[in-house]
Amino acid sequence: MNVSRTRLVLLLGLAGALLLVAVIVSPMLLMSLPSFVSDGRTSIDCTDDAQVEEVSDTATSDIPDDYLKLYKEYGKKIGVQWNILAAVGKRETDHGRSTLPGVRSGTNSAGAAGPMQFLISTWGGKARVPVETPFTGYASDGDGDGIGDVYNPADAILGAARMLKRNGAPENVRQALFVYNRAWWYVDQVEEIARKYAKSGDVKVPPQAEEECDEPLIEAAPTTVVAKILAYALAQRGKPYLWGGTGPDAFDCSGVIYAAYRSAGLQIPRTTFGQWPFGVRVLEGQEQPGDLVFFNAGPGTSANNPGHVGLVVSKGKMLEARCTLCGPIKVTSYSARGNRIGFTRPLQNPAVLDQLQKLQNPAL
Repeated sequence: MNVSRTRLVLLLGLAGALLLVAVIVSPMLLMSLPSFVSDGRTSIDCTDDAQVEEVSDTATSDIPDDYLKLYKEYGKKIGVQWNILAAVGKRETDHGRSTLPGVRSGTNSAGAAGPMQFLISTWGGKARVPVETPFTGYASDGDGDGIGDVYNPADAILGAARMLKRNGAPENVRQALFVYNRAWWYVDQVEEIARKYAKSGDVKVPPQAEEECDEPLIEAAPTTVVAKILAYALAQRGKPYLWGGTGPDAFDCSGVIYAAYRSAGLQIPRTTFGQWPFGVRVLEGQEQPGDLVFFNAGPGTSANNPGHVGLVVSKGKMLEARCTLCGPIKVTSYSARGNRIGFTRPLQNPAVLDQLQKLQNPAL
């Protein structure tokens, strides 16, 4: 009896201790749980790729007002982090305040010029380029005078934003910075400055490749065919860009779309040049998942002959394979992308409608 009673007391004591531990630990566990566990919502803001970052006191005191306005304006317009753009301006010329050669005239010993230190060859072949002149550089007209002037802060900052965007920002900002100046110590320095310029002390990146943001896309597809197209395309995220690639290991912009449609049993043209006239045109605002969005981008392209294409996965978002240095295939925003020329719906092409009918009725 005494032995049994002693064992009972020990068991009750152990149970009480465990209950006490649970009471103490459970609030900590609850605090660490992501919001989607407790209330059914995702813990990531998936609504937009624009990362709005407040200005720190350091930025306010260090960046001239006119430069800060330009960094914020063109960062938002092009879709790159304004504080990264500002950090480049700081690292290159102290926001145009440097008196070294090449900042206000001429070039430095490396051939760079202007407040954002573009190589003249990268800018467009000369320091001042009429914007209507065809060129392959980053010469930009930020002040609306018709000239891309490498020494003009508005033009240079817009050009820098375009270059960073072209090479991977805002998603892969370190890669974009490395292309800007091919040294990882430079990338580290710019990011350190950018963190100081942000009130949060961070360099924010968009959540577009997060699985939490992409999971609902297939379920929201308007048809089962579109769901199959999206499922295949989204499964290619993280794979590299390869010019002419149609998978399975790498793709180019039109190749991943071609393969996605093929996975649903549908044949569409292979290249961007063929896909543009193939689909039925869709007015902006009426596009839906499965449609294609086209851009006047790349050599030899124009408003009537687009060179880049993305697959619409939701309103304002597309899956794209952009370029070798732009990072892997990913979901990005098309709403803030420049040079967008229109949308098409391949599923409304008569040949595709015939294919769909045969898929539904194999005996035909």
